[in-house]
Amino acid sequence: MKAGDFALPPKRGISFAQFQQSLPNILKVIEIRAIAKDVVDARKKKKSVIFMCGAHVIKCGLNPVLIELIKKKIISCICLNGAGIIHDFEIALQGKTSEDVAENLKTGKFGMGRETADFLNNAAKVGVSQGLGLGEAVSREIVNSKLPFKNLSLLYNAYKFKIPVCVFVAIGTDIIHQHPSFDAAATAKGSLRDFHTLTDKISSLNNGGVVLNFGSAVILPEVFLKALNLSRNLGSKVKDFTTANFDMIYHYRPSQNVVARPVMSGGRGHYIIGHHEIMLPLLAQEIIEKI
Repeated sequence: MKAGDFALPPKRGISFAQFQQSLPNILKVIEIRAIAKDVVDARKKKKSVIFMCGAHVIKCGLNPVLIELIKKKIISCICLNGAGIIHDFEIALQGKTSEDVAENLKTGKFGMGRETADFLNNAAKVGVSQGLGLGEAVSREIVNSKLPFKNLSLLYNAYKFKIPVCVFVAIGTDIIHQHPSFDAAATAKGSLRDFHTLTDKISSLNNGGVVLNFGSAVILPEVFLKALNLSRNLGSKVKDFTTANFDMIYHYRPSQNVVARPVMSGGRGHYIIGHHEIMLPLLAQEIIEKI
């Protein structure tokens, strides 16, 4: 490494752009800069920027960061697992989310709050019966509700700005599945419609799109790989795009199904390890600075 690429010493009162330029020009710094540039380029070329995330991203208070990326027309599709809509709804309902799992598990009270289950399960039944996907069904219900903190909801803002939200559910993994209001058939049907929406969005990755996955270790990497395959099977040329996986530790499925296999026929894959509450704001600020 040559001296011109060294980090600059810390300095008080500098801007974010100056801080970013002060980092050493090596390894993951280079990759994060490249990911941000590819996102900005995708936006300019009107290619898909698909954001996938596990519910931990929402639990960490990062909705405002994602909402700003929606408002700036950077994200074109959001993919969540079943827990994502639960935590997003609870934020809209009460401005906070999560519970003491270990303590409530002792007495069988974990996840048994009626409000969350009834709202989401009813939204699924009504919306899916009217031809909506699961993500749109829940988003619409939040928009039409009087939930006091819905302006903090990711789904609420995505719906307002016409960004599709795709929700992929594994039956039995979410607290709302424990309740009598749960309709497995409606939920599955809505989730399948979201799979078809994602497949369509993937076709617009070709030649410059970006896929970002924050914190989903199994479900979303598996869904993405199958949707990509289906898009190609139906005749779309999907290559020469960028994928990036951000997580706190290394996982096999994201490394293969997000970072490696999808871009073997052309493109770039990145794996960045770090905590979401640090890495997502850093990446988002880098993107905002570039646009």
